Amino acid sequence: MKYDYREAMKEDIENALEEMDTTGKTQDEIYDELWIDDSVTGNASGSYTFNSFKAREYAAGNEDLLVEALEEFGAGDGEYKKALTDAEYADVTIRCYLLSEVLGDVYEEKENDLY
Repeated sequence: MKYDYREAMKEDIENALEEMDTTGKTQDEIYDELWIDDSVTGNASGSYTFNSFKAREYAAGNEDLLVEALEEFGAGDGEYKKALTDAEYADVTIRCYLLSEVLGDVYEEKENDLY
């Protein structure tokens, strides 16, 4: 079964927001914090899973997202090669790529919950 990055990240972001003091912070500032939060993107350490096998499972079937992410980030040949050989790099790249979209979705849902 294909891993659903958006759904998993939504849960991770919601959990991170519960633990984070967001008082007076803009969505951009929160985005910056989540960008380096290992429990959301894995970008601080270079690994979300801390497990190459698990990262490979997550990325499998999501090659389209990986290609989109690499294109969006302006990746060169080196990054493409690394993404093909390093599952944790591929997993983190996808998570970083989706962060803005999923954070926006979480904010939109929270606004709707207020009414």
